[in-house]
Amino acid sequence: MAFNVTILFTVTHFQRYPFPTSFILTEPHSPQYRVLLQKEQLVFSSAHFITFAGDICECLHGHNYGVLAEVEGPLDDNRYVVDFIAFRDALAGVVKQLDHHMLIATKHPLITVEQVRQEDRDEVIVRFRAKRWVFPAEDCKLLPIGNTTAEEIASWIADEVKQVMKPKIGSTLSWIEVGVDENNGQWGYCRMPW
Repeated sequence: MAFNVTILFTVTHFQRYPFPTSFILTEPHSPQYRVLLQKEQLVFSSAHFITFAGDICECLHGHNYGVLAEVEGPLDDNRYVVDFIAFRDALAGVVKQLDHHMLIATKHPLITVEQVRQEDRDEVIVRFRAKRWVFPAEDCKLLPIGNTTAEEIASWIADEVKQVMKPKIGSTLSWIEVGVDENNGQWGYCRMPW
C-alpha cells in the first residue's frame, strides 16, 4: 500500500533544527543502503605526537593504525551504493600516503611547522613551546588538522576519499564515515556529509 505523508515544520522548529521547513515523505519504510570496507591491507604505520589539556605534549611515538570506511546512499543503476573496488582503491591510495611517515598537524595554535630547503637537504622543523624536532621532509606528512588524534586523522582521510571519488561518482552518497584504530581497539571516527 503506497501513500504520501506531508509534514510541515513551523518556523520555531526550523530555528532549532537546520532542516527544510517542509518535505514530503513518500516511502515511510524505504530501505537505507550502506557499504563498509574493513580490510587487512587498510593499515599504516606512522609516528606522531598529540597535545592535550591545553599545553601538555606527548613524547614522539608510533602506531600500527587500522582503517575502515563506510558510505550510505541509494542504489545506482548497477544496484549497488558504490563500486567496492573503486571505493577500496580510493581509500587504499589515501591510507598509503600516511604509511611510514611522521604525521604533523599544521593547524594547531601552539605548534609551528617550518619547511626549510637547503642545498643538500629539505627539512621540516616542528616546535611546541620548548620542544623542537627536525625531520627529513620526505619522511613527513603535513596534515591540515589541529591535532594528530585518531578522530582528526579519520576526518582527513574521509575528506581525501571524497575528493578522489566525487569526480567519478558525483554527489549521490549521503555520508562517509571513517574509523581509525590506533591501538588494537582504540578507534576514533569521523562521519561527514558527502
